[in-house]
Amino acid sequence: MGPSSQANKDGSLTANFGESTTWGDDDPSVFAVTIVKGLPSLFDGIPNKDLLDSTRVQFKSMAQKGFLAAENGGGGALVVNRPSASDWETFKLWRIDENTFNFKVFSNQFVTVAGVNVVATASMPGQSETFQLVRNDADNNKMRIRAPNGSFLQANKDGSVTADFVKSTKWGDDDPSVFAVTIVGQALQGEYQICNGYGKDTATQVMNDHRSTYIVERDFAFMAANGLNAVRIPVGWWIASDPNPPAPFVGGSLQALDNAFTWAERHNIGMIIDLHAAPGAQNPWEHGGSRDGSQTWGDSNIVETVQVIDFLAARYARRSGLLAVELMNEPFADGVSLDSLKRYYQQGYNAVRKHSPTAYVIMCNRIAGDSNELVDFASPFSRTVLDGHPYLVFEPKLDKSNVQQNIDFVNKEIAGDLSAMTRPDGPLTFVGEWVAEWKVKGASKEDFQRCANAQMAVYRKATFGWAYWSYKHVSNHWSMEWMINNGYISLKNA
Repeated sequence: MGPSSQANKDGSLTANFGESTTWGDDDPSVFAVTIVKGLPSLFDGIPNKDLLDSTRVQFKSMAQKGFLAAENGGGGALVVNRPSASDWETFKLWRIDENTFNFKVFSNQFVTVAGVNVVATASMPGQSETFQLVRNDADNNKMRIRAPNGSFLQANKDGSVTADFVKSTKWGDDDPSVFAVTIVGQALQGEYQICNGYGKDTATQVMNDHRSTYIVERDFAFMAANGLNAVRIPVGWWIASDPNPPAPFVGGSLQALDNAFTWAERHNIGMIIDLHAAPGAQNPWEHGGSRDGSQTWGDSNIVETVQVIDFLAARYARRSGLLAVELMNEPFADGVSLDSLKRYYQQGYNAVRKHSPTAYVIMCNRIAGDSNELVDFASPFSRTVLDGHPYLVFEPKLDKSNVQQNIDFVNKEIAGDLSAMTRPDGPLTFVGEWVAEWKVKGASKEDFQRCANAQMAVYRKATFGWAYWSYKHVSNHWSMEWMINNGYISLKNA
């Protein structure tokens, strides 16, 4: 294992700290990093908030007693003859406004109308693929679907679906235009969904209010007073177009990042800028910026993604608080090829180095990939860091485990992976996200303390440091602030 990084009094960062540590506030090798996440309450004011982008819905005809389905998952007609619902009977919503949507089917095609025939053949949505959902005031789970031609979809006795029903309705079970709607799982709750859900004007106000109150300067003072000396700030690719990012995103994130730099520098806290959402979405989760859970980042997105890194590096290279730039958070192996990722990391590294010879460049491992797959690739680059995210709560091996089994997993498997990543002649290593949460039921405070201490004991061996998932979070154990204030974690005594 190589020496640890240390923060020097002159503001430089060097990898030459070879001493042991008591993890005190005066230790120049101690880095504790947090990121922040929004609150679910931000969604409360969205009209029809249960129908956000990525919501999956199933429609059952009240009259024909069958589910609406895209034959073969797409590419042909819609039918209404399925006795039960699965993938072909499930539609993803693309939200236009609170009542207007596109319907995406299993094969990623969109439902459209040709004459009065309803088919799932469009590769991208337009006016002919735009439908209105009309809810029954007395029963929100009953809906009619108004087609682009102004008529309603109806379920015919032969199992076909046509857009030619023009009558009014009493919402009876014999009405072929009435569907019972089941929402299958909660929609993604990311910045795309919140901005598109409110619309530009309201979203701008909501997001600005959130940014101005959720994390403020006193939070940086708290971090500094409790032994945290760096923060990892997640940003989306649209920040490079601020104050007028592409729809549905709204401006303000760049000013928030500027504020964070100012506060961090006042309190001697390092800043890690983390590209958490890349163009096309590098993973299927809300924090990757995905509209509907699709993951399409690849070679065609590399140029635009590098431009974002170049923008950020150019803007902040001369700021004393800049510690590192993370080129991408959590690319998912099921969709992001290793070759594409290496091509991007090479170009992203060059973009940072064009503006800063000293900022660290962090390369995140692929989720569900080999934890060692980037070690040889990253080794020739100077001041590089490899990032891994060991979450106990997402580990399938621990589904039915007890307290000690979780701790043993940390001490053996996670410690082994981190040790294999950490080579004397290789890049520095970074536990970029972890949390003191697990699947153990009924755990006591002492159990959580034992698990957190076990993780910190292993993660302090990472030569660049570690980062807790979030500084503030609606779930207590995911919130570094709550864990410190309630005595679950102490960095001073770790």
